[in-house]
Amino acid sequence: MTLDPSRLDSELLTFLTERHLATLSTVRRDGSLHVVAVGFTFDPQTGLARVITSDGSVKVRNAERAGAGGGPPRAAVGQVDGRRWASLEGPVRVSRDPDEIREAEHRYAARYRTPRVNPRRVALVIAVERVLGSG
Repeated sequence: MTLDPSRLDSELLTFLTERHLATLSTVRRDGSLHVVAVGFTFDPQTGLARVITSDGSVKVRNAERAGAGGGPPRAAVGQVDGRRWASLEGPVRVSRDPDEIREAEHRYAARYRTPRVNPRRVALVIAVERVLGSG
């Protein structure tokens, strides 16, 4: 079911804060999907999903490449737990801004654990436009 990202119910918001690993899907140069396991966070106030990763990774390169028809690159994160699942998608950008990276690390630590030190860390930031899910 398609949901309005700005009007998610408390059950789904709780699911998005519980400790679950997820998948991040980005689009390769040839149009095929690159899907990897990640941890992510979602901020319902800003509508942003964040993934921390190393600069230069395939997911970063995919997020820096223009999307279909020259539009912005897109990405989706999805998590599943039994019958519950959620997928959040939208345009993605790479942030190398130290403040944005610290914010992403702080949110990651609150949901998962303190991330290891990584001087090459960047944040992938998805402006969530569409949420799919089932309770």
